[in-house]
Amino acid sequence: MKMKKKKLSILLVLMLVMTIFTILEINIFHENGWAKGGQVMNNGSEKFFAAAVKNLNITVIYDNNPYIEGLSTAWGFSCLIRGTEKTILFDTGGNGTILLANMERLGIDPGKIDIVVLSHIHGDHVGGLEKLLEKNKNVTIYLPGSFPNRFKDGLKSAGIKITEVQGFTKICEDVYSTGELGTWIKEQSLIIHTDKGIILITGCSHPGIVKIITKATELIRDDVLFVMGGFHLAGIGKSELGEILRSFRKLKVKHVAPCHCSGDLARQMFKKEFHNNYINVGVGRVIQFK
Repeated sequence: MKMKKKKLSILLVLMLVMTIFTILEINIFHENGWAKGGQVMNNGSEKFFAAAVKNLNITVIYDNNPYIEGLSTAWGFSCLIRGTEKTILFDTGGNGTILLANMERLGIDPGKIDIVVLSHIHGDHVGGLEKLLEKNKNVTIYLPGSFPNRFKDGLKSAGIKITEVQGFTKICEDVYSTGELGTWIKEQSLIIHTDKGIILITGCSHPGIVKIITKATELIRDDVLFVMGGFHLAGIGKSELGEILRSFRKLKVKHVAPCHCSGDLARQMFKKEFHNNYINVGVGRVIQFK
């Protein structure tokens, strides 16, 4: 036990080192005829719409954008997906203490998480892992195969089961990884396939948000229902953002929820373009699919 704690401590140090390399906001969904074959409901601040996976919900646990008072914000991202075959934590934010505190306030039991998907190696996405593993070591971690060997070996030595992802990978029923995308910073995104189309969750979109969406549609060959996460558009000018918005429309993306590293200007422009199909995401936001 002491040896495992020591190895987890070493893992924490490695994650803190990787932080150095980190490159530094629900109206009712509605479209004419969209709800055919399903039910669209509203319950306070949450969203409900038809999906193949029953009672699916996504809870934002960690983000630098506020939503529910009393929850802590910090740079990074993490969300919990429930209702799929397995309960999945996508990324762990940058601080484990904040991650676990927000989980507790949201009534989330870390012991009930089955799978952790890490999008990429940056500390604001893997920094909360060590604290999470203190609460639940029975998870299976899906991480890009390009992660440093010392990171992967540290997890293995601590008795944590890992799956190294390179190409398109099935994680559980109707849930997939895009596989590693990008060159310098390799990153995977999460695909949930519903009867209304693709739900795509991104960490930081280092490979390019448009490229990630395009890849997801090539892999699943269906319409894109919902894209959420960090779009990595902070600092991008209006002209380039306009091109990206046009690409979203060309790709027929129905609903968007940019957060984390998307940038204030980008979020404003997405809100103006998508109107009621723009989802204001922050810590504590729950999006439900029925």
